[in-house]
Amino acid sequence: MALLTLKDVGKIYVSDGNVAVGIRGINLSFDRGEFVAITGKSGSGKSTLLNVIGGMDTYEEGELLIEGEPTSHYLQPDWEAYCREYISFIFQDYNIIESYTVLQNVELALMHITDKKERRRRALELIDRVGLTKHLRHKGSKLSGGQKQRTVIARALAKDSPIILADEPTGNLDSATSAEIIDLLHEVSRDKLLIMVTHNFEQVEHCATRHVRIFDGTVESDHVFSRPAVADKTAVSVPSKSKKEQKREQRKNDLKNGVTLGISMFTSRPRLSIFLCILMILGNLGIYFITASSGEASNLFPDNRMFSYMEGRVVMTTRSGEVITDEELARLAAEYGAENYLHYDRMLDDGYYYAYLGGTYCEFKYAYNKTYGDKIVGRYPEAKDEVFLYLPISLQEQFGKDEILQDTIVAERMTFRVVGLKYFYDNNHTGEILFHTDGFRTVTAMNALFSQSDAKVQVKLSVGGSTKTYGLSSIYPFFNMNDGQVFVSDAAYQSAVKSHEAAGRPYDTTVQFSTTYYGYNYYNVSASTQNTYEKTFEGADITQTDPGLPAHYQELSGVEINTVEKESYLAVSADCITEMGEEFLGRSYRQASLFFANDQLAEQAAEKLTENGYIAVLSDSTYTPDPMETVLSTLGAFLAILMWLAVIFFIAFFINLCSTRALNAFRGDMAIMRSMGIPVRVIRVGMYVRMLIALIPAYLTVMIAATVIYMTPALNNGGLVFLYPWHYAVIFIGMLILTVRVTRMQIKKLFRQSVKKALKGDASV
Repeated sequence: MALLTLKDVGKIYVSDGNVAVGIRGINLSFDRGEFVAITGKSGSGKSTLLNVIGGMDTYEEGELLIEGEPTSHYLQPDWEAYCREYISFIFQDYNIIESYTVLQNVELALMHITDKKERRRRALELIDRVGLTKHLRHKGSKLSGGQKQRTVIARALAKDSPIILADEPTGNLDSATSAEIIDLLHEVSRDKLLIMVTHNFEQVEHCATRHVRIFDGTVESDHVFSRPAVADKTAVSVPSKSKKEQKREQRKNDLKNGVTLGISMFTSRPRLSIFLCILMILGNLGIYFITASSGEASNLFPDNRMFSYMEGRVVMTTRSGEVITDEELARLAAEYGAENYLHYDRMLDDGYYYAYLGGTYCEFKYAYNKTYGDKIVGRYPEAKDEVFLYLPISLQEQFGKDEILQDTIVAERMTFRVVGLKYFYDNNHTGEILFHTDGFRTVTAMNALFSQSDAKVQVKLSVGGSTKTYGLSSIYPFFNMNDGQVFVSDAAYQSAVKSHEAAGRPYDTTVQFSTTYYGYNYYNVSASTQNTYEKTFEGADITQTDPGLPAHYQELSGVEINTVEKESYLAVSADCITEMGEEFLGRSYRQASLFFANDQLAEQAAEKLTENGYIAVLSDSTYTPDPMETVLSTLGAFLAILMWLAVIFFIAFFINLCSTRALNAFRGDMAIMRSMGIPVRVIRVGMYVRMLIALIPAYLTVMIAATVIYMTPALNNGGLVFLYPWHYAVIFIGMLILTVRVTRMQIKKLFRQSVKKALKGDASV
């Protein structure tokens, strides 16, 4: 049985409505061991016949049989398998991959060998056989014509295909080199079928076993000079594995070969690979910056929490609406196993401090009963006038890295000493001011009195028969003053004292503190209820020593924005304000917090409290916001998402447009690989791997950029929202999908043309 048989084979070309006959009525039969020379005038159909035999062109008439099996029913995958198993090509234009070295070109044809060491050994052996050992590491672009042709011959031998097709292999070589190539082809074709198209039969006459002459698309003559003695090839080997196992193993090998091919494609063209990496870096950075700038897009449905969340916190009140007493709260804490409790907890949810820093307002929450792990600067508060600051890293320069540079702050009209601090990098968080237990009581009382529009806090100062009344804006509490001690900065008071002393008249100084307030629904007190608290110091201690009204009465930044003028003011003790505020809260405030070791214990306690007549919830409980608020926030989030998507589409278009140059550079390489019979699946995997490798530096760049931005104090507060791991997952997966999509489009373009057209159009790129 002949290895290759053509029966009445014809090829017809249709272009622009015109029909041209390439070949027609071809009847030929070839076998192993033959050296067939095909000659004919230009345009006679020689190359067309060779392309049909090699599976690079289809045929419309007749039948081509390979080892007796017809091929007229073959689809593209069948022709790929045929080329891979039976055909090796040697072209006049060499079709060497010029960005690959001699070794890489030969190893490319040895992908069927799974063992890398064996693949390398076989490649070196073949390169030595064609005399190119000294040029092993030279790229194809640096080789002479003869060296390129030798490389292609070694590549053809590497496939170990039974059929070698040579199309004018010496057409671009000088006579001496041509003779060497012909002798080499003669040597390697002893046990194979070699079909060579040539214009110069005399050049191969000494080694050809057969001469076929083509004229006007048909066989004009067929002269056989000798019949080779060919060993029997009919023995059929029984495969040891099932077809399913063979397919599975083939897919596995194709995947491995695709990865190897992708790596070699990436490294073989360093300039294009660098360009591709830069393209991917720009794309990734673009997605990163638009994501970090679109805070609303990642907060489409935020949790509307009723309270500030704290691990293990239970917020409770009475179901009847009665005020909870300190005694009752202490009893409940002991009964339900709470580690701590806070009667007046309003500042945990409503306590905010605004600081003017670096030209923008920063927000800080009041904190209680918390720790911030290790690596703190200083210590936690141990006195009521001490605080610990949990600050964004952007404030590090102002407050100090290893020591506390700014040691006081003003909150609720009181000066606190900063004894410890720690920084955080997540600029989504709000800074916190942690107070001592007693300090938190004072801040809560001060805020309760001075933040209510209906509360009237005033101090009456009586000297003999004259009375002076001080309003809210003139009262300042101090920790360094004793309860009952007052400092008066008032010219009228000083004048009255001097007048009494000069006249020798005895006088008493009386200081009366009072607050009148109306209940709020927030505190569940009827709006018609009026409460009054009074405290009078008979013969009060009027000190002559100014307690130190802060000359820098200001925000954390140290920039004066609310300096108290040299007008009358009254300095009182913080304890006095605490007593007044807690009197107010004790009559009206109906909420409290219990603190447990964890949320699980807190949830169990909340359930039991609810069963026993109280209303108790965890601090992470949510509420349904106003519908209009929901609509507006959702609309803003969707607009941010649309902007994000628009940027993504632009980046995809940009990458696809810019990568076209790289695509064109690889078009010829892909065609050569296809002509070698490398499976399309392997080439596809190689293309994907090449693009994915280019993503690695892009991913690393984004991570480095994000680390630098968020860990650098001067950059952390620059308008970019801190991103969490899931954000980076979205960025990286999105860029991966985008890359795969662009690569898929490129692959479609690459495989849209036939191998022959691709070689003619772009093989030289």
